[in-house]
Amino acid sequence: MATAVETMDDGAKGDSVFLPDDYRPSDDEPFMGPRQQAYFRRKLLIWKDSILEEARGTLAQLQTDSLREPDITDRASSETDWSIELRTRDRQRKLISKIDAALRRIEEGEYGYCEVSGEPISLARLEARPIATMTVEAQQRHERNEKITRDD
Repeated sequence: MATAVETMDDGAKGDSVFLPDDYRPSDDEPFMGPRQQAYFRRKLLIWKDSILEEARGTLAQLQTDSLREPDITDRASSETDWSIELRTRDRQRKLISKIDAALRRIEEGEYGYCEVSGEPISLARLEARPIATMTVEAQQRHERNEKITRDD
């Protein structure tokens, strides 16, 4: 079964690329061509939708559950659980902004290229972390420099 995925290739909105459900980008095709862009766009949108769905579930749970347990120990436990849940949602809120930035980079034709060196980011890295903005090497240099700065 194939899925139509909207592309923004060359700024022409509404073009569709048909991807089989089992499609995976390969090094045998043009890097960040329409098929790969459509694949990563679909991957990012599905990820974003799942995060938003979890957030809706948390919100619904917060609205229906009461934190008024009669026992003080039970109440403390519930408050701790909700605090952890809300911190998780806050991290996911930040993740959504990174997903949106990746989607913008796809539209602008910059997705998949290192923001430091301009080199292509490996497909394996993008598959594992579709919001990556640097190659592994550039990320390692960045983290080393960050650690040195923190240690000073």
